[in-house]
Amino acid sequence: MSTKDKLISHVMKEEPVGCRNKVTVVGVGMVGMASAISVLLKDLCDELALVDVMEEKLKGEVMDLQHGSLFLKTHKIVADKDYSVTANSKVVVVTAGARQQEGESRLNLVQRNVNIFKFIIPNIVKYSPNCILLVVSNPVDILTYVAWKLSGFPRHRVIGSGTNLDSARFRHLMGEKLHIHPSSCHGWIVGEHGDSSVPVWSGVNVAGVSLQGLNPKMGVEGDSENWKAVHKMVVDGAYEVIKLKGYTSWAIGMSVADLVESILKNLHKVHPVSTLVQGMHGVKDEVFLSIPCVLGNSGLTDVIHMTLKAEEEKQLVASAETLWGVQKELTL
Repeated sequence: MSTKDKLISHVMKEEPVGCRNKVTVVGVGMVGMASAISVLLKDLCDELALVDVMEEKLKGEVMDLQHGSLFLKTHKIVADKDYSVTANSKVVVVTAGARQQEGESRLNLVQRNVNIFKFIIPNIVKYSPNCILLVVSNPVDILTYVAWKLSGFPRHRVIGSGTNLDSARFRHLMGEKLHIHPSSCHGWIVGEHGDSSVPVWSGVNVAGVSLQGLNPKMGVEGDSENWKAVHKMVVDGAYEVIKLKGYTSWAIGMSVADLVESILKNLHKVHPVSTLVQGMHGVKDEVFLSIPCVLGNSGLTDVIHMTLKAEEEKQLVASAETLWGVQKELTL
């Protein structure tokens, strides 16, 4: 008799119940691992699976996480290059793909990452046909559309991380300017996660007090406080971080965990994430853009109708046209 048999006797005869809240992260680069650690530290899943094509890196990362098991409340952390390891995931976070080089725009990455998705998405669908896909790889809006097309999933189960991070960056900067915690600084960035994102100045508020009501020039030229610079800092933020440390990771990782939490805990929280916006706000084309959406355990269940000023709506349509210009050239 082994030590284990002497120590433990089984009570249950049937097969034990499997995991109920499994999360998979595809891609163990900087963003994938930051997402993984953020999900683990928020105790969101009972199983975490990691997948990547780089076997050694994958093995090293999973061992490193497993060595911290004592300090976590996620019993099972697994990894393999074979997608069978991802079976029965509730949420699959896709971070794999080529990443931005210094000075490179997100749209520039597109065809390289489309080709990678042609391999990844069918494998995810094969093993987790009922999962919710959370796309993080850039350019996120286009790749969310690609994932939607390749998966055949209904649109409520394919979500792009979108401007959830842009809005967080905006609220952080707004908080710095006002000396108030970002959670009390309300402001939404919508549209493309990238250079054509749209700040909704008309909705910026603290405690329900409209800042544009106090400063009608907010967000336009000739504002003595230059709030427009705050949005510019949001757009330039990623480029700046990439220039300084080579990549971005922590904030996007936390942003991903924020979205995963709303989904797995069925919070019905509103997030600016990328979804199909055709027919909304004057957008004609089949594009994915970020607008405020309700997230819960069925995925993206509802969208919020923002009251946009004509100028904001115009920018949103321009954002959609920018993306469509790139998207219509893709070979799927």
